[in-house]
Amino acid sequence: MPFLPSQLPTYARHHEYAPREVPGDTCLAWITRGANFNVVISRASDGDTLTRDNIDEYVLVVPPDVPGLSVQVEAGGETLHAGSDSLTIVPPGPSKLRVQGSGLIVRVFSSDVTDLLELADNHEAYRIPNPDCAPLVPWPEPIGGYKLRHYRLADYVTEGSQLRVFRTRKLMINPLLKRNSPRDIHKLSPHTHSDLEQGSLALQGTYVHHLRYPWGVDMDFWREDDAVQIGSPSLTVIPPKVLHTSRNVDGPGVLLDIFAPPRWDFSRKGQVCNQDEYPMPVDPATA
Repeated sequence: MPFLPSQLPTYARHHEYAPREVPGDTCLAWITRGANFNVVISRASDGDTLTRDNIDEYVLVVPPDVPGLSVQVEAGGETLHAGSDSLTIVPPGPSKLRVQGSGLIVRVFSSDVTDLLELADNHEAYRIPNPDCAPLVPWPEPIGGYKLRHYRLADYVTEGSQLRVFRTRKLMINPLLKRNSPRDIHKLSPHTHSDLEQGSLALQGTYVHHLRYPWGVDMDFWREDDAVQIGSPSLTVIPPKVLHTSRNVDGPGVLLDIFAPPRWDFSRKGQVCNQDEYPMPVDPATA
């Protein structure tokens, strides 16, 4: 076979199969990984608890449009309430999430969290790593040290942009603005990442992910374009070097993009909402 399994996309149609048990959680979840990240989507109900003793930070996302859903987060000696349409960075060490209401909640972990990584439905595909992926090298520690950091996503809207980019030492999360109608097919954004996978997590709506593979000198490595329609919740993991764009075909559409390690392009352009809290390393382009 000309491609390793880890060099091919993942289309995890969570909406088509049942979630599984997760150690430390009272609710079930779907778990899917990339090379350097792991996504846990929990189907939570009122009173559920999700308990971790994590080796590094993780990101909690509570999706929009879920009335009554909130999560009490306890970590690092602090407690806060994360409501609908929010992103919270949870510090290393013990943490407990207590759910109020019902709905989906999302946690994104680095691939260094090996106990959860091994539970991923597509874990076997990464037994041989994708040589095109950059290694997971942590960026500098946050200013002021590790602590709970909470962001109401409605506070981070920039006119004319869909982006709301946040980073930790190892992860970059972009909860895109909700699209209330199908995306204009005349205003798509095909692009590639030379050494990063992109995880596109659909939380509402139906999406078509368009993927076009590069042609090299060896025709055995040519692949037909993909145009895969997928519902919600679902996670599509797009390999490096593959030209891609996504569009919702109905509304509302809620999509969250995931990268690990953080992207340099967003960081260099000052497009990261919490860049004042998470410094960049020395830029290899200017070193």
